[in-house]
Amino acid sequence: MNLLVKHDDWLSQRLEDPLFAAEFIMAAVEDDDPATYLTALRKVVEAHGGMGNLASKTSLSRETLYRTLSDNGNPTLRTLDSILRALGMRLSVEPVTFDRN
Repeated sequence: MNLLVKHDDWLSQRLEDPLFAAEFIMAAVEDDDPATYLTALRKVVEAHGGMGNLASKTSLSRETLYRTLSDNGNPTLRTLDSILRALGMRLSVEPVTFDRN
Protein backbone atom coordinates (compact mmCIF):
# COMPACT_ATOMS: atom_id res chain seq x y z
CA MET A 1 0.00 0.00 0.00
CA ASN A 2 1.42 3.37 -1.05
CA LEU A 3 0.55 6.10 1.46
CA LEU A 4 2.55 8.80 -0.27
CA VAL A 5 0.73 11.49 -2.21
CA LYS A 6 2.38 13.75 -4.74
CA HIS A 7 2.53 17.34 -3.53
CA ASP A 8 0.83 18.68 -6.66
CA ASP A 9 -2.02 16.19 -6.27
CA TRP A 10 -2.44 17.08 -2.59
CA LEU A 11 -2.36 20.81 -3.35
CA SER A 12 -4.84 20.52 -6.21
CA GLN A 13 -7.26 18.65 -3.98
CA ARG A 14 -6.91 21.22 -1.19
CA LEU A 15 -7.38 24.13 -3.61
CA GLU A 16 -10.85 22.83 -4.45
CA ASP A 17 -11.85 24.16 -1.00
CA PRO A 18 -12.76 27.86 -1.45
CA LEU A 19 -11.43 28.87 1.97
CA PHE A 20 -8.09 27.15 1.43
CA ALA A 21 -7.85 28.59 -2.09
CA ALA A 22 -8.53 32.11 -0.82
CA GLU A 23 -5.86 31.77 1.88
CA PHE A 24 -3.43 30.36 -0.69
CA ILE A 25 -3.96 33.37 -2.96
CA MET A 26 -3.77 35.85 -0.07
CA ALA A 27 -0.45 34.35 1.03
CA ALA A 28 0.90 34.75 -2.51
CA VAL A 29 -0.10 38.43 -2.51
CA GLU A 30 2.35 38.98 0.36
CA ASP A 31 5.26 38.26 -2.00
CA ASP A 32 6.69 41.30 -3.78
CA ASP A 33 6.90 39.40 -7.08
CA PRO A 34 3.61 39.57 -9.04
CA ALA A 35 4.53 36.26 -10.72
CA THR A 36 3.99 34.54 -7.36
CA TYR A 37 0.40 35.79 -7.23
CA LEU A 38 -0.24 34.80 -10.83
CA THR A 39 1.22 31.33 -10.25
CA ALA A 40 -1.02 30.84 -7.22
CA LEU A 41 -4.06 32.01 -9.13
CA ARG A 42 -3.17 29.67 -12.01
CA LYS A 43 -2.96 26.72 -9.60
CA VAL A 44 -6.40 27.56 -8.21
CA VAL A 45 -7.81 27.79 -11.74
CA GLU A 46 -6.30 24.38 -12.57
CA ALA A 47 -7.87 22.87 -9.44
CA HIS A 48 -11.25 24.25 -10.51
CA GLY A 49 -11.33 22.68 -13.96
CA GLY A 50 -8.66 24.59 -15.87
CA MET A 51 -8.62 27.44 -18.34
CA GLY A 52 -11.34 26.01 -20.58
CA ASN A 53 -13.76 25.78 -17.69
CA LEU A 54 -12.84 29.28 -16.54
CA ALA A 55 -13.27 30.65 -20.06
CA SER A 56 -16.81 29.28 -20.14
CA LYS A 57 -17.60 31.11 -16.87
CA THR A 58 -16.10 34.43 -17.95
CA SER A 59 -16.18 36.54 -21.08
CA LEU A 60 -12.48 35.75 -21.61
CA SER A 61 -10.97 33.36 -24.14
CA ARG A 62 -8.63 30.55 -23.09
CA GLU A 63 -5.79 32.30 -24.93
CA THR A 64 -6.43 35.52 -23.02
CA LEU A 65 -6.51 33.62 -19.75
CA TYR A 66 -3.26 31.79 -20.47
CA ARG A 67 -1.57 35.08 -21.39
CA THR A 68 -3.08 36.96 -18.44
CA LEU A 69 -2.09 34.34 -15.87
CA SER A 70 1.40 33.73 -17.25
CA ASP A 71 4.37 34.76 -15.11
CA ASN A 72 4.66 37.88 -17.28
CA GLY A 73 0.93 38.57 -17.30
CA ASN A 74 -0.39 41.99 -16.40
CA PRO A 75 -4.10 41.51 -15.73
CA THR A 76 -6.43 44.45 -15.44
CA LEU A 77 -8.57 44.90 -12.38
CA ARG A 78 -11.62 43.98 -14.45
CA THR A 79 -9.98 40.72 -15.60
CA LEU A 80 -8.91 39.78 -12.07
CA ASP A 81 -12.39 40.51 -10.79
CA SER A 82 -13.93 38.33 -13.51
CA ILE A 83 -11.55 35.44 -12.79
CA LEU A 84 -12.00 35.59 -9.03
CA ARG A 85 -15.79 35.81 -9.28
CA ALA A 86 -15.83 32.76 -11.56
CA LEU A 87 -13.88 30.95 -8.82
CA GLY A 88 -16.38 32.07 -6.17
CA MET A 89 -14.13 34.78 -4.69
CA ARG A 90 -13.84 38.55 -4.79
CA LEU A 91 -11.21 41.22 -4.37
CA SER A 92 -11.01 43.08 -1.09
CA VAL A 93 -8.82 45.72 0.51
CA GLU A 94 -7.64 45.85 4.08
CA PRO A 95 -5.46 48.31 5.98
CA VAL A 96 -1.84 47.47 6.59
CA THR A 97 -0.59 48.01 10.10
CA PHE A 98 3.00 49.08 10.48
CA ASP A 99 5.19 48.53 13.50
CA ARG A 100 5.97 52.07 14.67
CA ASN A 101 8.90 51.06 16.87
